[in-house]
Amino acid sequence: MSTTLPPTPSQTIGPFFRFGMEWLSGRAIPEAEPPGALTVTGRVLDGDGEPVPDALVEAWQGSVFARSLTDAEGRFRFVTVKPTPAAGGQAPHVEVSVFARGLLQRLWTRLYFPDEAAANEADPLLGAVGDPARAATLVAVPGEDGGVVFDVRLQGEGETVFFAW
Repeated sequence: MSTTLPPTPSQTIGPFFRFGMEWLSGRAIPEAEPPGALTVTGRVLDGDGEPVPDALVEAWQGSVFARSLTDAEGRFRFVTVKPTPAAGGQAPHVEVSVFARGLLQRLWTRLYFPDEAAANEADPLLGAVGDPARAATLVAVPGEDGGVVFDVRLQGEGETVFFAW
């Protein structure tokens, strides 16, 4: 007799999330920086603008994958490469997901580059956001040493735009 079980419901990550992910601390994936490497730094902030000290930020761009835990100040850092323009009028971007205590599912967003204003303006997804102030939460700002800064606000004023996938 075959029994079909219902899917397991989502659960919050819980208090041991950071402890279980500590082995990632300080590691860049890939361990060797790819040609054209670009450093992305930022902070994960809660609805009150306070740092989230136990979040995990992941990024995908083509075959480059990176992951970073946040520190006590909510800061993260990872290395990726700036992508070439994508098909279908999409501006160069990096897919980003955030895991944190209290979230039932990871949050998905995108990081667009500040030096791609014309491409960003024509991007269909950024255009679909509608409100320019909301769309601006997806565009990084220039950082030090040629990198970019991308802060993620989980809720409240200035909340980052998140997508359902």
